[in-house]
Amino acid sequence: MLLFFVTQSLDLEENYMMYDPAILAHNFINDLAFLTNNWSNSLGRPTFTFVLRPNQIKEDGKIPISIITTIKKLRSGYTVGTRVTLGYLKDFLSTSCLTNLSFLGSVEDGIPEKLHPSVQEYLEEHLQKSLGNKSKVTGAPKPRFTVKHGIRSAPGTRRLSLKGTIKRTRSIYKEEKAGWKEQRRITPPTLLTSASCLSGESSRSPSPPPTELRPSVTTWTPIARQRTQSDAQFENTEVDELISMLRETDVLEEQGDILHYLVVSHGLDYCTGLDDQDVSVTVKDLLKGLYDKACQHKLWGLVRHSAGMLGKRVEDLAKAVTDLIVRQKQVTVGMPPKHEITITGPLPENELRQIIHQAYGDDESTAMLTQELLVYLAMFIRTEPQLFLEMLRLRVGLIIQVMATELTRTLKCDPDDASEHLLNLSPFEMKNILYHIMSGKEFAVTTSIKSGHNFSHSVISTKSSKVSKTHIENIFEKERETDDQQQSDAEKQQGQWLRRRRLDGALNRVPRNFYPRVWSVLERCQGLAINGKVLSNNLTQEMTSGELKFALRVEAVLNTISQPEYRQLVVEALMVLTLVVEHNLSPCLGDVLHVEHLVHTSNRIFLQDQAKVNGDASLCCAKGKEMSEPENLVCGGAANICQHFYDSAPSGSYGTMTYLVRSVAQTLNCLPKDGQVDCNIS
Repeated sequence: MLLFFVTQSLDLEENYMMYDPAILAHNFINDLAFLTNNWSNSLGRPTFTFVLRPNQIKEDGKIPISIITTIKKLRSGYTVGTRVTLGYLKDFLSTSCLTNLSFLGSVEDGIPEKLHPSVQEYLEEHLQKSLGNKSKVTGAPKPRFTVKHGIRSAPGTRRLSLKGTIKRTRSIYKEEKAGWKEQRRITPPTLLTSASCLSGESSRSPSPPPTELRPSVTTWTPIARQRTQSDAQFENTEVDELISMLRETDVLEEQGDILHYLVVSHGLDYCTGLDDQDVSVTVKDLLKGLYDKACQHKLWGLVRHSAGMLGKRVEDLAKAVTDLIVRQKQVTVGMPPKHEITITGPLPENELRQIIHQAYGDDESTAMLTQELLVYLAMFIRTEPQLFLEMLRLRVGLIIQVMATELTRTLKCDPDDASEHLLNLSPFEMKNILYHIMSGKEFAVTTSIKSGHNFSHSVISTKSSKVSKTHIENIFEKERETDDQQQSDAEKQQGQWLRRRRLDGALNRVPRNFYPRVWSVLERCQGLAINGKVLSNNLTQEMTSGELKFALRVEAVLNTISQPEYRQLVVEALMVLTLVVEHNLSPCLGDVLHVEHLVHTSNRIFLQDQAKVNGDASLCCAKGKEMSEPENLVCGGAANICQHFYDSAPSGSYGTMTYLVRSVAQTLNCLPKDGQVDCNIS
């Protein structure tokens, strides 16, 4: 028997991302480049084994273009800066290093040439898995009980009631009318209290108390789940009836809804009956079969949900989080503002997985998506660290919400549909859209119809030379008339600054030297009040201006603001206060300064000017009496700030910085009232 070793990333049993041919090819080239850079002082030529399975690379009976392009590059004999030779494994046996694993033989039994029975059993089990297991969903177990008359409903009616069970567990975009507040079920906590590398308070203090939330686990255990109202509709349905429904339907989404309820109500180890070979079949076996079929059909939303319920993990999760933390980046998981848990130190993989799934409650899809994004963020910080400048804390839950918001904007759909589109993106496209958001680049999303009613989305940079500008516009203007396609430049730029502030606020990105400049403001006042929290002047006595602890304290207060665009306006208001200090306009700024009051005052001045010049805001918030009642703004802007104010550029006569300066001049009593003051803003 000939055995060969492959990279851990190709383990389909644990790593579902390798079912995506695009990211499979991308990671292969990256691994080859890593091997090239680290083999320079070694003897011989390394053999890089790359396994391609039909269920991995075939999409609708065709080989994806990413696989074809990669094979062509390898056949050319030169790629990633090195010479390569492409061939089958048997072609390289004569020049490869072979080792005889004699210790695996039955030496004690006197037959060393034969494998030990335990080793033989282990290899056969894994070979059987690698050759492809037969899905147990299609071969659902035989009923254990006789279904009573009068209980079974019509198949169509029952199937209709099952539809959408998984979707009701989503927590990405459940917001109220006032802003980014979200409501969802809370899974009962299963964490123990111990060390200090994790903090889960709602205030997310950078200096956590000695007792904190941290799981003490060595193996993955399913988190206890609460039965929801959508699950309660099945509680009078017998298991045999659900299994019969499972056998009747060929729609994988409906199978997922049924299995989700079985996991919630009975657990993974619940025996559902016997199969055709009289072998007991558990709910976990059925869920594994569904997971395999979903991977083969590239139904990524269902893949992520079933993987989360099975307790699977992405590759190198602990290493990815460590790569972020050693570069002084804290990581927050969970949906803001009340369900975030901050990770401030390296943790074992099992503990990280438990923390993530506990933070998202019953939303297994978003929990698995968080694992993915952590791996991608670690890739970016290793290769392009400039993307993370002036960012101290990565709030993954808020990043997910912003990604869904971007899909709402580009696909012209409602938030619930956008969250579904996001969870159904392939791993490669998920990495692509995350990169565009981190870099601030504009992008478009193309939609193509796959087999059946499924859709496939592709993320394309709007500056890509491969796609013309006219083509990108046509993506979103298919159903509009030709006259509507001719938009002015001003209309095309509408929403640009709102989007930029929303992205920067979600990424916790601040201007250069922001925290030392805030420290200088605190020196000249009694404190800064933000969202009910006060940064006291005493902090300047306890910490230096360049100390990381001070920066984390300021950021923790800013993070209590749940709306990212409003958070960014508060940052701009703080920058205006730093200009007052830098120009030395007053030796003392007075008592506690309410920064949010400065923002709302600037918004009021903005609306007054808009009413005078009949600007865009006169169509909504600056119209009639509503102008003087900010709590009744008709545009629905976050924190009762007009959307047009969010969408104003910082500079210019109608820019946000101009109005913030005027607000500071009206609010602070310490500024000179007479004479000329240099208010130039650079």
